[in-house]
Amino acid sequence: MNRRYLLGVSAGASLAVASRTAAASAVGPEDVVFRSTPRRLRYGASFLADMDVEQVELITGDTAAYMTGPAPSMPGFVVLAARDGIVVKHEAAGHRVRYAGWDDKHGEPIELLREQWEPMTVDTVFDLASLSKLFTATVTGAMIDTGEIDLAARVVDYLPEFDSMDPEKTPITLGQLLSHTSGMIAFNHVYDLADNRARMDAIFAEPLRRAPGTGYEYSDLNLIVLGKTLERVSGKGLDRLVADLVTGPLDMRDTGYNPPPQLRSRCAATEYQPWTGRGMIRGQVHDENAWSFGGVAGHAGVFSTAWDLAVFGQMILNGGRYGGARVLSETTTRLVFTNQNADLDPSAARGLGWQLDQSWYMDELSSPVTVGHTGFTGTSIVLNPVTSIVSVLLANRVHPTRDWGTDSAYRRAANRRIARAVCRADEIR
Repeated sequence: MNRRYLLGVSAGASLAVASRTAAASAVGPEDVVFRSTPRRLRYGASFLADMDVEQVELITGDTAAYMTGPAPSMPGFVVLAARDGIVVKHEAAGHRVRYAGWDDKHGEPIELLREQWEPMTVDTVFDLASLSKLFTATVTGAMIDTGEIDLAARVVDYLPEFDSMDPEKTPITLGQLLSHTSGMIAFNHVYDLADNRARMDAIFAEPLRRAPGTGYEYSDLNLIVLGKTLERVSGKGLDRLVADLVTGPLDMRDTGYNPPPQLRSRCAATEYQPWTGRGMIRGQVHDENAWSFGGVAGHAGVFSTAWDLAVFGQMILNGGRYGGARVLSETTTRLVFTNQNADLDPSAARGLGWQLDQSWYMDELSSPVTVGHTGFTGTSIVLNPVTSIVSVLLANRVHPTRDWGTDSAYRRAANRRIARAVCRADEIR
């Protein structure tokens, strides 16, 4: 096996590659072994995690390089890197609040007075945007474990009105919603409709792009429908499900929908949105559709900190448990690392809601079993089970406008340096 995929085994990674003779490209979920003693996050020196200190020290600077220029990627960010549960980097840079608005006429930001700028801190609370989909996916997994739902079951078996306006939706399964192979389109503006019933009716009526199960299209609508399905089955709101099944057991106290007053002062500002009548958004979900649903939806709405999100990631690397809590069974957790779209293009690779092996933001952390996700507001998480790496990068990219830097160069920069810290340490040994 290529040395790249053996990294971390000597460090006692929480997941190890069982077969050392298979080709690196063939490593898969069956090669992943969960350690018997789950790791908890704790701060520690780089050498304790078998990471090169010089490379670790460059993580923040490499990422901060993208805060400059006429159209910077973000005003600020928080980065956290951990290996085998040891947090070797947890730093903030830039500002969580800097702008008052956006001048469309001149195409430039309107800055606050300098004394009103707020520095980024490691405990800043971010709008996770599409990373919220991972929480919906985790609730789905937990309800699979209890037997309440089945990925192979049709959505209409739980949500009968789903196909009421379009019979072509009848065969769509829960698994197809989660793997984005339902045939539903990527997005539909429903935030300006009268109420939630009208919004859901519009989603139900939206024609399919293709027949269910015949192709991939990343879609917010899939997760909106999945969230509503989970609510119908459980009789609880999605925010309560996430709290009861995920954030509560994991003691993620800074994570949830609609941040309470005591957290809003720590929230990073997002976008200036005069078209929604909200001005500069802070402490409310940025996504217009999620906002119209009261801030709670299957595709967006969760707020969190880098630390809390790293706990969530470590739970996945631990095989579904953290501390004394079990959130997912090992069998269901293995679905996270199992490509549900193996017959489609590699860009469509999906586990249980997580993306697989996407180098466009994972960079050198990518492997056939590396999972992650990105969020439109500038957020991302990457888990490499072979090297036992948790990488969290939370940025306020859309502050003050989504029209600024949209690529993932800053994500790649952080993940590349984290990966090289592992590689360099391995070479030194």
